[in-house]
Parts: sequence; C-alpha cells; structure tokens
Amino acid sequence: MSCIFCKIIEGSIPSTAVHQDELTYAFADIDPKAPVHVLIAPREHISSLAEMNGDHRELLGHLLLTAAEIARKKGLGKGYRVVVNTGDDGGQSVDHLHVHLLGGRPLAWPPG
Repeated sequence: MSCIFCKIIEGSIPSTAVHQDELTYAFADIDPKAPVHVLIAPREHISSLAEMNGDHRELLGHLLLTAAEIARKKGLGKGYRVVVNTGDDGGQSVDHLHVHLLGGRPLAWPPG
C-alpha cells in the first residue's frame, strides 16, 4: 500500500511514537502547529471520517479516548484541541483517517 500513514504504522517509515495499542498508533507530527501536536491514526486503513459508519462506533470512541489519555500524559490540563480534517475542503492532506491533538499553548478560534 502506498499510504504514508500505513507505512508509518507498520514501521517502514520512522516516526516518534507517542502511544500504540491494538487499534491505534499515535505519533508526533513532523510539522507541529503547537508545542504538543500528536496524530492518532487507526491501524486499519480508513481513508477519512466520511467513510465511517455505525460499524465503526468503537473505533471512533477509542480514537477520542486515546486523545484524552495522551493529553493527560502530556500535561494538557489547561486545555487542548482535537481535530479531524475530512476531504480536500476540510484540509485533509493524508488519505488515512487521523485525529490531531494540539495543545501546550492558547489556541485561537476560528482556526485557519
């Protein structure tokens, strides 16, 4: 498969791992937009949130719970942002579902 995130998850492309379990792999973003910028991706290749359905409830919940767990471990008690970009207009740049966890500084609204 030519998906860059699949290659990162399988270990053929190096990354800075932050968390891993049977469903997800989380790693530091190589172009961080905040002091803490972690990408949390399912191990299963799913192109985007738009492909998800009721069969994916457990995985979707697990992605968010994983983001919260990482935020606690990273000391983001003052707050953080969780983002899922979907499709070209939504700013998705890699066609593999992933959650951005951003924190460590005040985050403005609205985002870019």
